[in-house]
Amino acid sequence: MRYLSKGRLHAVFEFGDLTVVPLRDGYVDMPPTRLRDEHGGPLAELPGTVPLIDGNLRLSVNAFFVSDGARSVLIDTGASNAWHSTMGSLLDALDEAGIGRADITDVALTHHHEDHVSGLIAPDGTEAFPSLQRVWTGADDTSVFRGRLAPVRDRVVPVTGRVAVNARITAVPTPGHTPGHTVYDVRSTTGRLFVWGDTVHVPSLQFARPRTSWELDSDQPQARRARLALLEQLTEPHHYVAGAHLDFPGVGHVTRDGDGYTLEYLAPPTP
Repeated sequence: MRYLSKGRLHAVFEFGDLTVVPLRDGYVDMPPTRLRDEHGGPLAELPGTVPLIDGNLRLSVNAFFVSDGARSVLIDTGASNAWHSTMGSLLDALDEAGIGRADITDVALTHHHEDHVSGLIAPDGTEAFPSLQRVWTGADDTSVFRGRLAPVRDRVVPVTGRVAVNARITAVPTPGHTPGHTVYDVRSTTGRLFVWGDTVHVPSLQFARPRTSWELDSDQPQARRARLALLEQLTEPHHYVAGAHLDFPGVGHVTRDGDGYTLEYLAPPTP
């Protein structure tokens, strides 16, 4: 995978015969007490290598646009105006990247939390993507399509197992953070890219200490097993990761490092 360019809200990677465009929706600050040890309790001590801003963890909020020139998929949609004001820049990011909202027919969601799904609806209350045909999401996360998201409910495609979104992208159920959490396996002519949502929240900690979990994981042991399995798979040659909460633009490759792993970003990160 080759890094080409980066703007304030987007970046561009060449991935064989595919183009991958990370899009920055913003960031959210969370207390470090959200981190949990293997027994489900708060961490006894936060390593000094984990940066804090005003005492909080800063989590980047990213989405990813994947295109082969003819077909494209937007993975996750950001928060729009449904949560903190530090998010909601996805539509500006698409504009900056030169991607037309009307060109997006398929949206693939990693899970049902606000910072991943709410951007289906623009701040003015209209559908963000007027040509939307399908919304791929884990079957156990479909209850979110009511209220604000009710207008797109008729286009939801529930994912119950490994299923092809298109010829290049496969939805892979990875429950744990939520019952319907889903990772998208993107295959190009030169490798594989796993696009995940909340597999890792704090990259400065959870690669080196992958058994560290998150308070809001619906099933912490299951989320931990999913993270360990994915990280091990990512150590294979020509495998890459793109993460919703990795430091923007959130794309890198993983190597084993003792009992943990190391993430090397492919472009200079912005927390």
